[in-house]
Amino acid sequence: MKGIHVLVAFVLLALSSSLAFAFDPSPLQDFCVAINDPKDGVFVNGKFCRDPMLATANDFSFSGLNIPGNTSNQVGSNVTLINVDKIPGLNTLGISIARIDFSPYGGLNPPHIHPRATEILVVLEGTLYVGFVTSNPNRLITKVLNAGDVFVFPIGLIHFQFNIGNTNAVAIAGLSSQNPGVITIANAVFGSIPPINPDVLAKAFQLDKNVVNYLQKQFWINNH
Repeated sequence: MKGIHVLVAFVLLALSSSLAFAFDPSPLQDFCVAINDPKDGVFVNGKFCRDPMLATANDFSFSGLNIPGNTSNQVGSNVTLINVDKIPGLNTLGISIARIDFSPYGGLNPPHIHPRATEILVVLEGTLYVGFVTSNPNRLITKVLNAGDVFVFPIGLIHFQFNIGNTNAVAIAGLSSQNPGVITIANAVFGSIPPINPDVLAKAFQLDKNVVNYLQKQFWINNH
């Protein structure tokens, strides 16, 4: 009888453990519309997989991250992202990397979010003022970073990097997704296609509608 009690307890523990550890896979794109016939499928929450026997070293490597990005744009920065599209072997591994170049004083990686990744940033050259904003009540957390300093931006929070030095700055970012995604706040709000109704933005930002119309007519640079 004691053995039966032990067996029942073990089964219940196994069932509760399986429920506790069960979870949906993290999304690897903005959305994945369900279909009934798999022959019409395009993604499998990310990418289809090659036969592992056909994999080569080239599937796991990338060259050129040492090459500076072109920062001659409106924001004075350039992000070179190495994700699963650049290294196919990253598929399902949950990681990617980016090089961020900043022009001298004023180079800015504008406020943005990564909907699917935490970011860890290490400064290689220069001096950066960085920060992120928490969820409500929206506390700003900032720090000045020099070469060798490291900073973490939690997943999904608005963050930025700004070069406050008089020389070029370079940073490397690690991201906890093979496809972290990026939403640059100003671009998304004022440069969406089609545009958001100006009445919505005027009320949301407490702006005159003419100001909203002006902002929506601007060219919003994508530095990624």
